[in-house]
Parts: sequence; C-alpha cells; structure tokens
Amino acid sequence: MLAKRIIPCLDVHAGQVTRGVQFGKAEEGGLLNVGDPVTLALRYNEQGADELVFFDITASAEGRKSMVDVIERVAAQCFMPLTVGGGVRKTADMRELLLAGADKISINTAALNDPDLVRAGAEIFGSQCIVVSIDAKRVSKGGWKVFTHGGRRETTWQATDWAYRAVQLGAGEIVLNSIDADGTKKGFDCQIMHLLSEALPVPVVASGGAGCLDDFAKVIEEGKADAVLAASVFHYGEMTVGQVKEFLKGRGIPVRL
Repeated sequence: MLAKRIIPCLDVHAGQVTRGVQFGKAEEGGLLNVGDPVTLALRYNEQGADELVFFDITASAEGRKSMVDVIERVAAQCFMPLTVGGGVRKTADMRELLLAGADKISINTAALNDPDLVRAGAEIFGSQCIVVSIDAKRVSKGGWKVFTHGGRRETTWQATDWAYRAVQLGAGEIVLNSIDADGTKKGFDCQIMHLLSEALPVPVVASGGAGCLDDFAKVIEEGKADAVLAASVFHYGEMTVGQVKEFLKGRGIPVRL
C-alpha cells in the first residue's frame, strides 16, 4: 500500500479562507470567515501536510479568475505541493497558475463545460498536473449526480461516469467532493469513494465530512481513498495534520511522516 496523503484545503472567498456546510452559498451569507490563507498555509506547512489545496470557491460562479497574488504569496513561503482551482477556463489560465507556484491545476465547472480542456491541459503540462474535481450529491432517483458552480447547478452526469471520462481525457487525479457530507463532520461518503477508487486507474482523493480521527482511517480502509482532504477540523484546531498521521500509523496505514 502506498503512503496516504493528508491534505488541508483552503476554500477562499474574497481573499479570505471560509467554511460552510454542504456548500454554503456566499450570496446567502452561508460562509464563515476562518482567516488569512497565507497564515493558514504556513501553519499546515509546519504541521507536515503532504499537499495544500487552494480553491477560489466563487471564481466560476462570479466569472473571476483565481487570485494569483495570493497563490504567489503562499507558494513563496511554503514547500509542500500546491493544487489550485477556481476560474480556470483555458490552458493559458493553467500556465499562469503554474508560473505563480502551483504544482497541480484543479478544474471542475470548466471541465464539464469543455471536456477538451482536460485533454489539452494534460497534453501541454502532463497528466500529473491535471486534477478533475467532482462535486457530487446523492439524488432521489439513485446514484450520485455531478453539480457545478459551487454546488449550484445539477448536471446530467453520474459521478462515476464523469470521473471515468475525465481520466480517459487525461486527468491524473480525481478529487471527490461530497456535497452531502461537506462541513457536517459526520464522516466521508465511503460508498461513492469505494466505487470510484475501485474503478479508476488514478489516485482518488476523498473530500467532505471529516469530523474525527476515525473518519480518516475509515475512508482509507473502506473507501479505498488514496488521499484525504479536510478543512474545518484543521482550521478550527480540533486536530493537527501530525495527529492524523500518527493515528493512521497506529492503525497500520502508511503515511509520510
């Protein structure tokens, strides 16, 4: 078993890290201000985070590009790999973010609107740089549907079908964001995680639902996650990245210490 990665996530709105529950909407006052992204990034760098994910969560919805200046400041002071997403619509946007200090580019809404963007990005920058982020929600008619624009719009895609297609196009990694579990601290959606992890030949990252140490172990053991992404439990000091790694190590799960 390869070492599992523990990845803090910075959801940024208007230059500040925010948190909500089940994709709380900025326009409805559903986000809480957590702090400065650079300050939080430095904290997680010191804690030994394997990577850091930076999402400008309203860039696609409001038609803005990611805040490159914030990315540059984070990259200049932190030494862990940085994945950046939000407002990426063309390969020129990817190049700008990579030059700003990103190691990987995450695309979500834009990939669904223009699947060829995944292929083009992989061809130019390499599949290892292209992450497709999928916002999924269980629907009454069965299965998990893909949503875009920060959970605002339902698509016709089933999450499993879109993930498979994204990998065919060249995505080197999939991040599965569970809208149902997001911010609830009630555990990850291990069922859909297991489906994707077993079906795809690339790493799948679990996102949404971390509430206790056991949740991290469960989504790795039952959901077969290659990496685990979390926000609230780290931002509010309920646990540290180091504590998660020590717990997983005690369960016999390999981690990078």
